Amino acid sequence: IDVATGEAAKAHHQRSDVCAVPAAGIVAEAMVALVLADAVAEKFGGDSVPETRRNVESYLDALSIR
Repeated sequence: IDVATGEAAKAHHQRSDVCAVPAAGIVAEAMVALVLADAVAEKFGGDSVPETRRNVESYLDALSIR
């Protein structure tokens, strides 16, 4: 119904997701990746990817000694 005239009008078809779980899963996966990347950057630091990689490798080497 057209609210301005009160006459019958054709409705537009609009997509409606009845379940948000699949979309929420994608968002959650992206957020987990961001949080993990932030934790790695905080733990291992580095001004470049090679420096961060070297720090991670040193950390893993130290773990294998124990």
